[in-house]
Amino acid sequence: MARISVLGEQTHEFDGVVSALDVLRSIDPRPKGVISAKVNGALTDLSALVEDGSVVEFVNGSSPDGLSVIRHSTAHVMAQAVLELYPGAKYAIGPSIADGFYYDFELPDNQRFSDEDLLRVETKMREIISAKQPFTREELSYESGLEIFRDQPFKTEIIRQVQELADEALAEGVSDDGVSVYRNADKFVDLCKGPHVGHTGQLGHFKLLRVAGAYWRGDENKEQLQRIYGTAWESKAQLEEHLNRLKEAEKRDHRRIGAEQDLFHFPVEIGGGLPVFHPKGAFIRYQMEEMSRKAHIKAGYQLAWTPHIAKSTLYEISGHLGWYKDGMYPPMEMEGATYYPKPMNCPMHILIYRSQLRSYRELPLRLFEFGTVYRFERSGVLHGLARVRGLTQDDSHIFCAPSQLADELTRLLKFVLAMLRSFGLKDFEAELATRPDKSVGEDAEWEEATSALKTALEASGIPYVIAEGEGAFYAPKIDVHLKDAIGRRWQVSTLQVDLQMPQRFDMNFVDNDNQRRRPYMIHRALFGSVERFFAILLEHYAGALPMWLLMSQIQVLPVRKDHETYAKEVVGRLVSAGARAEVADATEPLGSRIRKAKLEKTPYILVVGDDDVNAKTVGVNSRGSETPNRGVPLDAFVESIKEEIFPPDLLLETES
Repeated sequence: MARISVLGEQTHEFDGVVSALDVLRSIDPRPKGVISAKVNGALTDLSALVEDGSVVEFVNGSSPDGLSVIRHSTAHVMAQAVLELYPGAKYAIGPSIADGFYYDFELPDNQRFSDEDLLRVETKMREIISAKQPFTREELSYESGLEIFRDQPFKTEIIRQVQELADEALAEGVSDDGVSVYRNADKFVDLCKGPHVGHTGQLGHFKLLRVAGAYWRGDENKEQLQRIYGTAWESKAQLEEHLNRLKEAEKRDHRRIGAEQDLFHFPVEIGGGLPVFHPKGAFIRYQMEEMSRKAHIKAGYQLAWTPHIAKSTLYEISGHLGWYKDGMYPPMEMEGATYYPKPMNCPMHILIYRSQLRSYRELPLRLFEFGTVYRFERSGVLHGLARVRGLTQDDSHIFCAPSQLADELTRLLKFVLAMLRSFGLKDFEAELATRPDKSVGEDAEWEEATSALKTALEASGIPYVIAEGEGAFYAPKIDVHLKDAIGRRWQVSTLQVDLQMPQRFDMNFVDNDNQRRRPYMIHRALFGSVERFFAILLEHYAGALPMWLLMSQIQVLPVRKDHETYAKEVVGRLVSAGARAEVADATEPLGSRIRKAKLEKTPYILVVGDDDVNAKTVGVNSRGSETPNRGVPLDAFVESIKEEIFPPDLLLETES
């Protein structure tokens, strides 16, 4: 007799051995939407056997776990289709990813996938799906796995690697018998842990999106493969909604907007991931940075500035050369010393703290800098401003007494959210990343730091989840995420309690009992990087940025040449009110000038003609409005835009 508990249901009794599917059918003879199960918390196939005393939870296809199963199963179908269409093809790995899946291939004779080939692959996939081929799991010895995949070098490499790890485990007394594979009706076999849907007929709402290059194991010294990306969903409606989001995302691509609005570009003469900002883009950066700088000063931060390179000894002490060397630019040898472009600002801020003996009366000491750092990102991961090699962090490091930690983190998180909201961003959530298995530091310090971070999150009021074991090996942290206008999730701010740097640099302060004690150190990047935050804003607003950020806020268009005098009068009135306005001379047809100003996403286009000259009015074309508002008194218009002209004034609960 097997007693199985179903989450949210009563305990069920069965004679003999049962599968998760048997348990499901005992509850509902014709279940719909369930594609997988969790047995004692582990995601598995419905065909998996369930032991006596187990707790079963059924997984719907629309849930995050269910979508992962659908996408991974669809990746298998895609691999089967490619191997049938391209005999001799080699296949590597095909995981589910956020919103989709991919699979990596090496085609014979250096063939390349084209857009037409993707359509062929899709057609073959639909044949496989309509055949309702069952997914069948098998457990094999390493030797059998190597035999089955003897013509697939990427699979055999994985098996040998797994076997080596198993041999290490055996030496420690842990047994591991082999590998698992999944077959599709004996027509296709893949090395896989699973789980999968019951049969291919449970799939079908998918679309292949694009082909990209990918190095095997992400190593540019290994084979370059072709990666096919796709997306898959539980229903046709979900698929269509996602494809519409992709179309909208393409329209909002910050790289396209940057070119259209003449904001920035990436000169080949400088190198990948190193943008130059044109006057309009540089002005937006200036406005972002200046508003942030003023808010930091108002909130009790002190400005710092540090150089772009430093001796290797600094990064040896900080540990960056040990932990992060692969991401750093190569060293420079000068006058008998080795220098590196800085990958982080924190070691230099520590030197500012250490430049004199600190008293408890000076704490918390909050240092702030727009510091440009240099990280050698691989060319394959560069993505416009969102992933660059030279990035400017709005970097802050706070040094405080242990007793101040919880209050300081609460204050800091409120400041972060106030700043992000000032840019019109509203939808936030967070992750609290806790101590990983491999870490350094005392248990009491970790517990204190994690508790303080949790207190800050609770006080902020934003939803958060615990990311168990995902902190850095030296510190727990909060990652703040935002959702943009089309629902995409972006990580922006990070708050990290550092338990190691104060020790590595032997930092201390004199406490009120005249004893020297170790301060706590908080790392904080608010935008993340100016470049990436710039990209997020461009995509969130589809290029129509808040008016206060723009170099050209208002364009005044005289209908004819003889209206230019009044147009200049209007500009003078706007400028005296603090607006940035300019006349678009009547050297082109009015319609052409209006279209150009709209393409540049100018917030207000004012058209002035005969009636306006006589009545001291303007015709107002507001950004996003289809119908102009004619005959608006100039003084009334100026009054109506006063709040939009200037950067928002943060109401900081965190002020000193």
